[in-house]
This record gives sequence, C-alpha cells and structure tokens, in this order.
Amino acid sequence: MNFWEFVLDRWNRLLVEALLHVSAVVQCALLAAVIGVGIGVAVYRSPLGSTAATALTSAILTIPSFALLGLLIPVLGLGVPPTVVALVLYGLLPVVRNTIVGLGGVDPAVRDAARGVGMSRVGVLTRVELRLAWPAILTGTRIATQMLMGIAAIAAYVRGPGLGVEIFAGLTRAGSANATNQAVAGTLGIVVLALVLDGIFALIGRYTVSRGIRGQ
Repeated sequence: MNFWEFVLDRWNRLLVEALLHVSAVVQCALLAAVIGVGIGVAVYRSPLGSTAATALTSAILTIPSFALLGLLIPVLGLGVPPTVVALVLYGLLPVVRNTIVGLGGVDPAVRDAARGVGMSRVGVLTRVELRLAWPAILTGTRIATQMLMGIAAIAAYVRGPGLGVEIFAGLTRAGSANATNQAVAGTLGIVVLALVLDGIFALIGRYTVSRGIRGQ
C-alpha cells in the first residue's frame, strides 16, 4: 500500500486524531496565553520580577518533553491531564517574555497622557498599555502555538490525544507493513495543521492590530 492509499484507507481515523491534536494545542495555547499575560502584567514594572519570571519559564522549556511527562505520570496519571499541564508549561515562555517586552515598550508619555485625562491605573493598563502591547502578545501566543504543535506529538507517550499516536505507532512498528506510512502521515498532518494555525494567527493580527501600530 502506497502512502496516499494508506491515508485514504485511514482517513476517518486520521481526521479524528487531527481534530483532537489541534483542539488540545489551541486550548492549551489559550490557557498558556491567559496565564502568561497575567504573569507579565504582574512583573513588567519590576526588573527583578521580569528577570525571575523569564528565567523560570525558560528553565521549564529546557526540561526534555519525555522527562516532564514522565514526572507528571505519578501525579496526574495518563491521558489528558499530564498532556494539558505539560503543554501549558511549555507555552508560557514566549507569552511571558513578549508581554513583558510589549508592556515595557509603551511610551511613558502615553501613560502620562492617559493618567492626565483621569484614567485609573487599571484603566491605563487595560485601555492603553495592553492594546499597544497586543501585537507583541499575539506574536508570543503565535510562537507558543507553533511550538506546542510539535511538542503535543510527544503526548502519545502518556496516551495523550492527537497525531502523535500515529507517529509513535509507526516508529514502534518500524520495518513492518505501513509503519513508515503511519509515521509520515502523523508527521505531515502536524505540519499541515501548524501551517493552517499560523495562517489563522496572521489573519487575527491583520484584523486586530491597527494600521498605525503595524506601521511602527
């Protein structure tokens, strides 16, 4: 059976796994974005806090995927819980760093002008600073999502959902019939999904970032 015959024969199964894969990645990326922006907002005014937050999230990213998932098994078991925790932790660094950079890059004169018209500190943050930092935050979330697309494949190690199941099954059965087709199908599926999500992020940026900010 050649590759395309294999794909057509298992189309329904591959489609379900692709949907599970992209669903897990998108949900974890959004959760990482919410947590990461919260951390960035909490520390961006403090050089020490910013350095500590960046260093901590960087340290998490250096932990090998297999090691982190293996450490989570005794605590969370197998399946979705360790997958979600691992993906969220790995997605924090780009969001935290870009949030800090974006908020720190807001012109102090703009902040002063906002306060001068009577805005509270929360108002300045939500209506001025976060809006100006949005392109950086969106870029961080976009990078995190692309990273998680690949890392999510490792989740098959803990029986997580997604196309990693096909890759691991194919590699485990290396040398047997259709083993290569199975691994390649899973890999190409992840690549295609990553490109689609990247295109969606490009559209989001186009329609949510004002021309004035894009032109800076």
